[in-house]
Amino acid sequence: MKKLFLAAFAVFAFASVNAQEFNAGANLGLPIGDAGDGWTFNVTLDVNYLWEVSEKFHAGVASGLSYNFGDSFDTGFGTIDVDDAVFLPIAAAGRFAASEKFTLGLDLGYGLGISPSELESGFYTAPRVQYAVSEALDVVLAYRGVSLDGGSFDTITLGVEFGL
Repeated sequence: MKKLFLAAFAVFAFASVNAQEFNAGANLGLPIGDAGDGWTFNVTLDVNYLWEVSEKFHAGVASGLSYNFGDSFDTGFGTIDVDDAVFLPIAAAGRFAASEKFTLGLDLGYGLGISPSELESGFYTAPRVQYAVSEALDVVLAYRGVSLDGGSFDTITLGVEFGL
């Protein structure tokens, strides 16, 4: 586990020094599907480093932190509180400039379950649509999902991404 974090840190540390395109984003979202049954709200912070493959296509690496706030349920005999769920996605990223203002993207990788300790990890996917407000600011709509045994942990997010 420590080696995985060290490798991810090394990639992002190198990327920030020689970055062709380094981006950071902040997103708010709603857990849906299985996740909507026990969690109420999502905050995701993410970063990516992309290399230009062609004029319209960029590829690279992405990571971040997805924090999901647990819900409370009244059972009639007392209240049950669901623990907050935290994922650390580590993914390959691809972005295609569909037009001057719109970009389509996809992140594929592994969603590492951080907290609570019994939270599973699994395959991570995050398709997204970005609208360029300015050269350094995009509005991003994304679906983010982590496949788990017997289900999935999915969110829909809306946020902003800043070019650094």
